[in-house]
Amino acid sequence: MRILACALLASLILTGPAPAAVEQWGVFEASLTGPADRNPFVDTQLSADFTNGHQTISVHGFYDGGGVYRIRFMPPEQGRWTYRTSSNHPELAGKTGSFDCSAPSPGNHGPVRVSHVYHFAYADGTPFVCIGTTCYAWAHEPDAIEDQTLATLKESPFDKVRMCLIPSLADPVFWPYQRDADGKFDPTRFNPDYFHHLEHRIQQLADQGVQADLILFHPYKKFAMSFFDRLDDAGDDLYLHYVVARLAAYRNVWWSLANEYGQVKHKTDSDWDHFFQVIQADDPYQHLRSIHNAAKFYDPNKPWVTHACIQNGSAVADFGRAVLYRDLCPKPIVYDEVCYEGDIDRRWGKLSAEELVMRFWLGTIGGTYVGHGEVYSHPPLGIDWTAGGGKLAGQSPPRLAFLRAILESGPADGIEPIDEFYQTHYGGKAGQYYLVYFGKDSPARWRFMLPQDPPHKTALAAGMPFHVDVLDTWNMTITPVDKIYTLAKPIDSDFPAEGDATVQLPGRPYIALRIVHWPDFSGHDR
Repeated sequence: MRILACALLASLILTGPAPAAVEQWGVFEASLTGPADRNPFVDTQLSADFTNGHQTISVHGFYDGGGVYRIRFMPPEQGRWTYRTSSNHPELAGKTGSFDCSAPSPGNHGPVRVSHVYHFAYADGTPFVCIGTTCYAWAHEPDAIEDQTLATLKESPFDKVRMCLIPSLADPVFWPYQRDADGKFDPTRFNPDYFHHLEHRIQQLADQGVQADLILFHPYKKFAMSFFDRLDDAGDDLYLHYVVARLAAYRNVWWSLANEYGQVKHKTDSDWDHFFQVIQADDPYQHLRSIHNAAKFYDPNKPWVTHACIQNGSAVADFGRAVLYRDLCPKPIVYDEVCYEGDIDRRWGKLSAEELVMRFWLGTIGGTYVGHGEVYSHPPLGIDWTAGGGKLAGQSPPRLAFLRAILESGPADGIEPIDEFYQTHYGGKAGQYYLVYFGKDSPARWRFMLPQDPPHKTALAAGMPFHVDVLDTWNMTITPVDKIYTLAKPIDSDFPAEGDATVQLPGRPYIALRIVHWPDFSGHDR
């Protein structure tokens, strides 16, 4: 039934009328009929130049089986676009066409880009607050599980999901490669049904506003899948070219070169450099690119890496080390794996929900981003969320929704660490906006004081007024303090500037303060 549905979807794409218009950052697709003999995946080259009169964008096409070739394009600007194809086969060369690009629909903000060095924003300038999760094999499960995963994500705070492109299950419905007469995977022939299904799920994520952080390689061979990480150089390149040609036109795609890349033993650092360069050269939209570490770190300062993807639970629990990562790599820092909420007997799968939420807050105050994962011994539907999706069982997601709401009502250009000397957990924008986080400490009161930020010493002055909200990050409450606090003494040193009073606190853990310069206070969500 599932294979029939994918075939029907492909048929509708092929035979249906071309759309009169495609929205900005949507997917335009041209379908062509061409040679199906020999091996079209290898023997046929196809590309097209798209122009709107003042810019030209070249994209690669791909073979989709059954004599059908496709070219996909994500228009970055509104207006009339025309295209012309090129190919080594005459019947695919010189084909022309045009379409109109309309305004984006509500919720379509374009692809995510790096913004303000350490942060992210959509192409239209809307800030992207990265609250991600991990569901490695969710798109390789039975339909009912996949549909439930999408429904769960829709009700969750998560706006990015890390997911494997190559299956990590023993017996998925589809494999990305066809098999030869001996039942072995053929590294020169892809399985279009696999990609039809994957593309459908990626588009559904886009419709829900979720980024698809696609993991292209992984080392997991417990299901006799060593074929996938032992392709020769030609096979690796063919795989990357094909994946980028098929998927780059989806605005919500991120490229994650590998999960735990240091464990992929048959690839060298020069191989990873090459893979990054292939993707960078093939992707006309320059989607975000990263690689996930284990055993060793890939240098995130290399020019083809857009942001650091870090697996390190202890580092995010240490505020100072989060700041250090930013100093070493002036790019967005995403702790995509800080261990998981769960109750299993493994180092990486037994965090309490309180601990995971605290790590999110510490990473946030340090000017970085943190990712969620969940592994319980008796999960709903019998499958771990992080392994394959389904339903969430943990207590952290609503608390992460609370954090996301706080950040979305905060500074548009992100949180910066501002505690150079005292390592108190301050972050924000010096002189304008502060988040103060107490973690596991349970103070009953706090002397109002704001740290100097050496690059911005002029941001503070005596008499400046500030509004304070007390945030209970676990119970998800916001309590405004009925008082305006002012800085009482001249600001003439590197020591914290003390205010004129204390803030009364509830005396329990996981409390934070939101402190906003009063003239800038505009009724933040309470």
